[in-house]
Amino acid sequence: MPATKRKIETNIKQGEDVDVKEERAASPSAKRRRTGKPDYSDRSRYKDSKLEEEVGIIQREFYPPEMSNERANMYATGEIERPITTLTKAIKETQIQRDKIDVGDAVIHWYKTDLRLRDNKSLHLASEKAKSKGVPLICLYLISPQDFRAHCTAAVRVDFMLRNLKLLKENFAESDIPLYVETIEKRRNLPGRLIELCKEWGAKHVYCNIEYEVDELRREAQLTRKCLNAGISFNAVHDTCIVDPGELTTAAGGALSVYSPWHRKWCKYINDHPDALKEFPAASRNPVTARQKFQKLFEQAIPDAPEDKSLTAEEHERFSQLWPVGGDEAMNRLTKFISERIKKYHTTRNLPAGDGTSILSPHLAVGALASRTCVREALEASPVKKLTDDRQQGCMMWIGEVAWRDFYRHVLCNWPFVCMNKCFKPEYTNIEWEYNQDHFKAWVEGKTGFPIVDAAMRQVKHMAYMHNRCRMVVASFLAKDLMLDWRMGERFFMEHLIDGDFASNSGGWGFSASCGVDPQPYFRIFNPLLQSEKFDEQGDYIRKWVPELRDVKGKAIHDPYNRGAEAIAKKNGYPKPIVDHKMARERCLERYKRGIGRSTA
Repeated sequence: MPATKRKIETNIKQGEDVDVKEERAASPSAKRRRTGKPDYSDRSRYKDSKLEEEVGIIQREFYPPEMSNERANMYATGEIERPITTLTKAIKETQIQRDKIDVGDAVIHWYKTDLRLRDNKSLHLASEKAKSKGVPLICLYLISPQDFRAHCTAAVRVDFMLRNLKLLKENFAESDIPLYVETIEKRRNLPGRLIELCKEWGAKHVYCNIEYEVDELRREAQLTRKCLNAGISFNAVHDTCIVDPGELTTAAGGALSVYSPWHRKWCKYINDHPDALKEFPAASRNPVTARQKFQKLFEQAIPDAPEDKSLTAEEHERFSQLWPVGGDEAMNRLTKFISERIKKYHTTRNLPAGDGTSILSPHLAVGALASRTCVREALEASPVKKLTDDRQQGCMMWIGEVAWRDFYRHVLCNWPFVCMNKCFKPEYTNIEWEYNQDHFKAWVEGKTGFPIVDAAMRQVKHMAYMHNRCRMVVASFLAKDLMLDWRMGERFFMEHLIDGDFASNSGGWGFSASCGVDPQPYFRIFNPLLQSEKFDEQGDYIRKWVPELRDVKGKAIHDPYNRGAEAIAKKNGYPKPIVDHKMARERCLERYKRGIGRSTA
């Protein structure tokens, strides 16, 4: 069925262009149509994105149409203020006034994507502030169903977060610290509700760790000023990144968009500033009076997941077994990985059938484990005690992979339009993409006829997880063999992976589609057959996830229809390849050359 006739009911996360909000407050004669709605027809601001809206890539319930390339470049040059700058200004301009606010009857730590007890900067600062005046620390988490929809948060990740929150609540209760969790149905009401809770509990100080997506940065900037007007000191601090965004620049002071030089500077910065890896102590025990004073907060249960983000009973049980929660579980996995597998990481990390990776990404994504903790522990176990970019040494290779999480967050801050449904290279939006729903369905269901692709997609269905090498293979296949709009795949990953992380997911898809930061050149097109033979040589990964091919012997496992295993494949209902890779490659090269208007990357 043509893309224009069928809507995919899922959408990717994007940020709202700040001028849209300004337009909504402007006079009708200046910027609005007679309907009173913002005028989205201005080509200098927005491109025609009706098709992208039709297939569900752009979620108009929450966001405007796709911005124009010209406008994206205005964000890149700083002509339009970046959200990280807006927040930084709000923090600096209110610092003196916020410092004058005395501690009230309690101090709040606002949890977001930092669901851990240990090595949490904001939690530590909030605890120390409360301890300084002998008042209780209250931990808070606000569930926003609309944010889950707008950000395309997977139901399995919502379940993982709620299970982590339940365990956190139990752990905090042992120290007489309440963890209060509340559902806010409309996302716009969240800032106001936070202020209401502060007043209800007599709290005059709120601490939280900064999130670097556009919506979140602007919300924190707004809260910094709105809370001050209400007599509350709102303190948003850097914690998620080991090296704060803005610290690493080119010699001319510009932002770095290539990973290798960025990584060398990242290593040098940490070597020169060892405190960047210091562990923040856990929160102190609350006064014994806290339990009586805030008894209702202790008694309140963790809410259920929103209806549209709920799992079936079977799914909940399966994912609970596959993905246990908690900081102790995450630390145990980290310790085991470092003691047993990290030394060989550089040689085993690309083998999906093996056990060469840490599988810590779900814990890192929700913040049950800090990147800082990972690097500190790995460095202590390394024979070399200084960070380097040595990719032939297991510890350093793995630390370099953790560093990508910092890198992609730095990218969000410097090029915020990547949160607004634009790729890092705006000129690549002119590529003619396909929206073939039959091909997309085959990719989603693992029925493309390319065994390595199908195995990976079926792993997602069962585990809500996929090996990183396979993520690159299936992403390249969707964007280049099928020529489907890469944002369809980006969205699918966010909605189905337990470790869905916007910065890393966006960065990975941009790399595979050759339109992101530090991408593979567009003419580098993964051959799924060669990838399969190289990284799953014996076919163990394929046989595990594609049962139709378990009886196929030898190298035929990688291409059953062209290597003599057609009878087995047909008998078991395994499909023929839906495209010819050679022809698909030629089509891809032609489309990219025409779209970007040149034959070089």
